[in-house]
Amino acid sequence: MPGSHGSLTKAGKVKMQTPKIERSGVNAKKKKPPRMRFRELYAARFINGRFGGQQDSLGAKRASYKRK
Repeated sequence: MPGSHGSLTKAGKVKMQTPKIERSGVNAKKKKPPRMRFRELYAARFINGRFGGQQDSLGAKRASYKRK
């Protein structure tokens, strides 16, 4: 039986049985599409001239030393 890996009658069985769990914690907020995220990072880094990541990260500290 070439081209067949398991019967189609069982397709999606496990997914349908798995209970839906609501997002919580870190994943509670829906993420933006990459194109929007990268556009905001570009604006923060190059147009506004500030570090685009977290304010207290090592990269932000290095960037602040370079600006002085």
